[in-house]
Order: sequence, then structure tokens, then C-alpha cells
Amino acid sequence: MLKLLMTLNTIYKNDERGATAIEYGLIAAGISLAIVGVVYTFGGELSNLFDGFSSALSGGADGDAGDGS
Repeated sequence: MLKLLMTLNTIYKNDERGATAIEYGLIAAGISLAIVGVVYTFGGELSNLFDGFSSALSGGADGDAGDGS
């Protein structure tokens, strides 16, 4: 019985698959936090930028496209 426990201990001690998965999870969490922080910080400015693009594009579709008439 003791030999079985020692063998299982050796197998689990040398298996690093779980540690690798945890490391990838921590990396993904860090990247997610960075994205959330950037969007939170610059979200208003980005919204204004896209509103300006939207206004410019909708203004061009009202007949100001230079169709020659």
C-alpha cells in the first residue's frame, strides 16, 4: 500500500498540466483586466470619436455625395 502511495505521489508531483492551465488562466485574466481598464478610461473619448464618424457618414448619404446633379 505504501509503495502504491509513493508511486501516485511521484506521478502527481511530476505532472504539471494543471499548473500550465492555471498560468494560462492568469494570463487571460490579466489581459481581460487590461482591456476593461482601457475601455473604462478611454470609453467616452471613443464614443465621441465614433459618433463623429457616424455623423460624417450620415451627412454624406443625404445627397452631398457629388452625384453631379
